[in-house]
Amino acid sequence: MSDFELVWDSRCGVAESPVWDAPNRRLLFADINGRRINALSVDSGDRTSWDFPEVVGSFGLCRSGRLVVAQRHHIVVFDPVSTELRRLTDAVDEPPTNRLNDGKVGPDGAFWVGSMDENSPRQKIGALYRVTPDGRITKEADGIAVSNGLAWSADGRTMYHSDSTAAIVQAWDFDPVSGGRSRHRILATLANEDGRPDGAATDMDGNYWSCGPSAGVINCFSPEGKLLRKWPFPVPGPTMPCFAGDRLYVTSLREGKSAEVLAAHPTLGGLFRAAAPAVGAPVGLFADQ
Repeated sequence: MSDFELVWDSRCGVAESPVWDAPNRRLLFADINGRRINALSVDSGDRTSWDFPEVVGSFGLCRSGRLVVAQRHHIVVFDPVSTELRRLTDAVDEPPTNRLNDGKVGPDGAFWVGSMDENSPRQKIGALYRVTPDGRITKEADGIAVSNGLAWSADGRTMYHSDSTAAIVQAWDFDPVSGGRSRHRILATLANEDGRPDGAATDMDGNYWSCGPSAGVINCFSPEGKLLRKWPFPVPGPTMPCFAGDRLYVTSLREGKSAEVLAAHPTLGGLFRAAAPAVGAPVGLFADQ
């Protein structure tokens, strides 16, 4: 029997970016190409969805109660109560075949978001950006095929990031006040049986939990990069874990799966949960007030 249960049979093409909104006791996640953010009340089971004009690559919570959201080539701020949508940034200088992908709010109160190449095979033409509440965008890194796996240690002093195509997880020392980075290192290089690193989360013990969709597993790495656990997922294609109190929620991928795989796993693209294996690190808030 799997450790995981299906909690929302959403059948998203690419379900991603689960975020724990603790004050409202709800789990939010993106349907990237469905141009939607879904919200699940974990106590009542009530469901809400908001549609957007473009793909939703990722998003984060704001201090104001709004959401900071990555569209295809720019960032918006969205109010879930009034449904007001406000453009925050100009378009990033990206090739037309790129789009913004994985993003999270860091301990510095900025929204960090990377881009990915949608060509096949993917080229290293993506980048990683830091976005501040006044709409300034700074390019922090480039030469990335699929920017993914953003997460920070519980003390805010280590930043993690992966390039899915290159199958590497990297880390930096991080200044939680300025957002400055130093001492870059490769934390882990994943073998085929580990899966290519996708979305990730960290726990209070300092461990980094990374989905390996191509292998159908969630990998747990120590702060030094040692593989501590390889946790089988009930369907192929887990995309990102999210700690939410005493539960771990995980989104999944449906897009690109064969008819045979979909017949065997009809709930692909859904939201799953299990008992949390650890206590999650704090969720960052965009410093818009």
